[in-house]
Amino acid sequence: MKKILVIGAGGQIGSELVLALRNKFSTEQVIASDVKEECPEIIKNGPYKQLDILNRDAVREYVISNEITDVYLLAALLSATAEKHPDFAWKLNMEGLFTILDLAKEGYLKQIFWPSSIAVFGPTTPNVNTPQYTVMEPSTVYGISKQAGERWCEYYNKKFNVDVRSIRYPGLISYTSLPGGGTTDYAVDIFYKAKKDAKYDCFLSENTELPMMYMADAIRATVELMEAPSQNISIRSAYNLSGCSFTPAELAKNIQKHVPDFTITYSPDFRQQIADSWPKSIDDSFARKDWGWKEEFGTDKMVEIMLENVNPDLLG
Repeated sequence: MKKILVIGAGGQIGSELVLALRNKFSTEQVIASDVKEECPEIIKNGPYKQLDILNRDAVREYVISNEITDVYLLAALLSATAEKHPDFAWKLNMEGLFTILDLAKEGYLKQIFWPSSIAVFGPTTPNVNTPQYTVMEPSTVYGISKQAGERWCEYYNKKFNVDVRSIRYPGLISYTSLPGGGTTDYAVDIFYKAKKDAKYDCFLSENTELPMMYMADAIRATVELMEAPSQNISIRSAYNLSGCSFTPAELAKNIQKHVPDFTITYSPDFRQQIADSWPKSIDDSFARKDWGWKEEFGTDKMVEIMLENVNPDLLG
């Protein structure tokens, strides 16, 4: 029987992934963990363990003594925050991965999920319909760590037969948690501000097109990838994944269909340079072929759900 540990369960992806896994298996089979002492309210329906992924000995002891079979390693410092703390970002994003990969190499784990990102691409990457295999010269600490992580995942699979699987997530959009320090976070924050003030000042320019995905699709893709037969998984670095692509101006226009007096202004900051180095759209044909990936949420549907569900009071 699977016993799953989700590390970084308090983050944007983690909380919703924990709930999805508990729904698929059982509540007691899925242990949420985070560096925070207090369990986030949304996942208090099941077991929680405070763990610091950088405390290698504590993580190893917990995994081994509790006979954990699967780890979803989500703990990371995201793109914009990582640029402010590059040394810590590299340490957090890489050392935790080695701890989990080594546990699998030693036979203590059966499966690992580790998320990559479109940040692995860079300014020299073809940015329209970006292929699975292409030039990868990331220009951010986050992207560098994710690219290195992809190579290590592939290495551990080929060298030690570790069953590790990964997705290059695009920008993720959800109403269950506040933005967490990513360059695509405008596409979450904009909904809170639209409902609260009917105006938003965007930190990216109006025509900055980026690949995005509604969180429910990202969670479903993650679970489907992990459930796919091992022989179907041809990529052990990370799969390209696509949902929809849009610009801030296009997103604002869509919001105005529901909030007619909504206005948007633009004040690009340091995140603009990061966004300019990323793809505009993604070719995810390998994911579609290997494990049957297909998105369910386009921009129109996502906007309706977000405006219906975001709680602007969370902004304080």
